[in-house]
Amino acid sequence: MVRNIPNKYTQQMLLSEFAGANHGPTKMDFFYLPIDFKNKCNRGYAFVNFCDYNDIVPFLEEYNGSRWKKFNSDKVCDVTYARIQGKSAMLKRFENSALMEKDDEYRPKVFVSYGERKGEIEVINSGGGGGSSSIMMGAGGGVSSSLHRAAAIQ
Repeated sequence: MVRNIPNKYTQQMLLSEFAGANHGPTKMDFFYLPIDFKNKCNRGYAFVNFCDYNDIVPFLEEYNGSRWKKFNSDKVCDVTYARIQGKSAMLKRFENSALMEKDDEYRPKVFVSYGERKGEIEVINSGGGGGSSSIMMGAGGGVSSSLHRAAAIQ
């Protein structure tokens, strides 16, 4: 979980920042930046799941305790352990959510965890409403991004 994100960041802006620092969709398989629909701003935190727990340490070193690059914000990034861990668990959490009926820019992003298509988004049917969504299910479900594992390799 990434906390203290300036509220003006959009999902695409934050994903672009992470990708520019080599922490983008080829390293993660789940990304969700909750949005306050009334104010059209993010809620200040995001959920990120890495394909390989070894990628957590470089992410921590880059972001944890650092100021954000955009919007001249005083907020300091805090990377912490999330209650729900792993791509499969995150997908299950959102499979029947009304959120899946919102515009694509508000939905969680799920990326292929490994193989030739690693990092790509794939469209699948969501659990609710029968329509398609930008959530996809890559084979295998990826590796849980437990900060406990990352701490053990430091």
